[in-house]
Amino acid sequence: MNILKDLGRYWLFIASIFRRPEKWTVYRSRIADEMVSIGITSLGIVSLISIFMGAVITIQTVYNLVNPLVPLYVVGLVVRDSMIIEFSPTIIMLVLAGKVGSSIASEIGTMRVTEQIDALEIMGINSTGYLVLPKMIAAIFITPFLVLISMFVGVFGGWVAGELSGVIPSAEYIRGIQYQFLPFNVTFAMIKTVVFAYLVTSISTFQGFYTEGGALEVGRASTRAVVHSSVLILIFDYILTQLILA
Repeated sequence: MNILKDLGRYWLFIASIFRRPEKWTVYRSRIADEMVSIGITSLGIVSLISIFMGAVITIQTVYNLVNPLVPLYVVGLVVRDSMIIEFSPTIIMLVLAGKVGSSIASEIGTMRVTEQIDALEIMGINSTGYLVLPKMIAAIFITPFLVLISMFVGVFGGWVAGELSGVIPSAEYIRGIQYQFLPFNVTFAMIKTVVFAYLVTSISTFQGFYTEGGALEVGRASTRAVVHSSVLILIFDYILTQLILA
């Protein structure tokens, strides 16, 4: 029953965002600030994780290709498709669920327990629209760029690892990157990224908005936001893959 109650309250929460929207001029500066908070500040960790993911995929693929009948350029193909289809959109969004999701839940949860949200509502401001919509728009817009950067950095990290370790010549790696490239894979990754960005922001703001109590409850809301976002990212990863690629 608690699941049904929370699910119903979640959809009422989403509906309230658009019930009484503020003027666009109010959102414009807030969206820009949220894009910096969500995207620019995450660029470092995204790049670091991506370069090592590409490097690890390269090394592991090379040492598992023990069959001489398998051409070496397959390594570049595996790194490319692994980063584009799965690792960049899914792993990076799981990382952002921990970094961005916990921050959003803590921020809004703190505003709730310190009665700042109540003050907004007393002033006649749609608190859900004012607090949640800019974060959601910013995340949906900026996270695809982070994922695209992750793809390039991951493939580059694979090339660096292969070059430094000497396990695969650059010509073979580049040939694999170019071999039978399907642009739709990038489109599929962008679809997943947008869905995951919505899940992270909506769930994190929902958990923070309905926080009750004090600092301890804010921490618990932040934890729930990360856990629920991560689980739903994995579930929707399977659903989208089944619907689009199967």
